Amino acid sequence: MELRHLRYFVAVAETGSFTVAAERRLHTSQPSLSRQIKDLEDQVGVDLLVRSARGVTLTEAGKVFFNYARMALSQVDAGIDAARRAAQPDKQRFAMGFLTGQEMTWLPEAMRLLRAELPNIDVTVSSDYSPDLAEAVARGKLDVAFLRAEPDYDLVYRPVKQEPLVVLMPSDHPLTSQSRIHPKDLVGEPFIGMGSKATVLRAVIDAYLEKAGVAMTPGQVVDNPAMVMSLVASTRGVTLIPAYVQSLMPWSVVSRPLAGKVPTIGLVIGYSKSNRSPMLKMFLSQVDELITRVSNAGLSD
Repeated sequence: MELRHLRYFVAVAETGSFTVAAERRLHTSQPSLSRQIKDLEDQVGVDLLVRSARGVTLTEAGKVFFNYARMALSQVDAGIDAARRAAQPDKQRFAMGFLTGQEMTWLPEAMRLLRAELPNIDVTVSSDYSPDLAEAVARGKLDVAFLRAEPDYDLVYRPVKQEPLVVLMPSDHPLTSQSRIHPKDLVGEPFIGMGSKATVLRAVIDAYLEKAGVAMTPGQVVDNPAMVMSLVASTRGVTLIPAYVQSLMPWSVVSRPLAGKVPTIGLVIGYSKSNRSPMLKMFLSQVDELITRVSNAGLSD
């Protein structure tokens, strides 16, 4: 078993699609990716993924293996970072974290702002759940993170963007015929809720549904955006999710905007006020320019 097998498996599990993983994450051919996953399953001795017309989901064994695979890759990446820092002790370090999926939007422009300093600094990038990012910033493992305003951490949060929530559903769901979805349209549909790693988002969703007079009991709860999409496709359920996830969707799921006053959730930049890094100070001084660049890029798409 090689590291590439784990990276390929995690990419497929997180995107819920061989096609998306091959083209957008791994930059390889789909047949080659399929062979690597088959080799991995042969070595593990069990099926890890279930392939269907609606996408790819994890088996029970796959869910267990997924957690260990991510942990192993994280440890390897941490080891590589530590080795590089040890080899260049005089080089400054700047560590950025992103709520999973947000790096696709914000990382390119963030790196552009840092480019003038790149010869003199060691930039590391990671993606994770929002509470884990907040903890990493609080402990000094990250200098800055794009995340939700987690209330349980003593951090400074700088607003970046308000994201509307959208309805996510299977691509052949009857509600796709509607241009906008009223929350009452969701009553009676299998509902997928947010788990313990998405407490801020879950609170926004719960408050919105309560205000709309709609009671939805989640049949399943999940945190990872890829798993949310996989469950939507495989269980024919619906969910509410921030609009940025639309850029990650496989063909098996679609989104529709909500009718009426649409709920939003804030994306912020979080950092510790005790962090005296000159690189952090420079980065924060250019946050307004970063937001403008990303906003203008979005308008031109």
